[in-house]
This record gives sequence, C-alpha cells and structure tokens, in this order.
Amino acid sequence: MVRTMIDLNEIPLRTLQLEAARVISSMEATNDNIHKFNKASRHNSQGWYVAAIEWYVKEYGGMPSEVGPGKDIKFIYESTE
Repeated sequence: MVRTMIDLNEIPLRTLQLEAARVISSMEATNDNIHKFNKASRHNSQGWYVAAIEWYVKEYGGMPSEVGPGKDIKFIYESTE
C-alpha cells in the first residue's frame, strides 16, 4: 500500500467534490458511514469532503481517483471546471 502526503487544502473545490463522490460511491452508504463524516464537519460541505477523502486515504493509501474501489467509479459528467 502506497501512502503519500496530500495537502487537501491545496486541491480545488470541484476536485474535492469529485473525489468525495468517489468515496461515497465506493462505500456502503449506511447511516453510520455517512455520520462519521458529518461528525467531523458539521454544516461545512468543504470540510465534509475533506473528512471523507481523509478517511479514504487512510483506508486505501491514496486518492479515490487513483487507488482502491474509487478509481473504478465513472461519472456521467466529470469536468473539473
């Protein structure tokens, strides 16, 4: 498992949204799973994206678009602009 240092504060918002969408799409969507991200960042969507991605990186060792089940997620519209 490859672990890299990723500064999520440097990633554009749209990229954070897409990466977080890969996290949610590749995990079991239970109340407990979603709640752990809500608990980490109440009423702050950008913080929620970061919490989801941080969990994924700890779980799989990299960004959702690069490793683990997230890399296989295909979006209908994936523009980062």
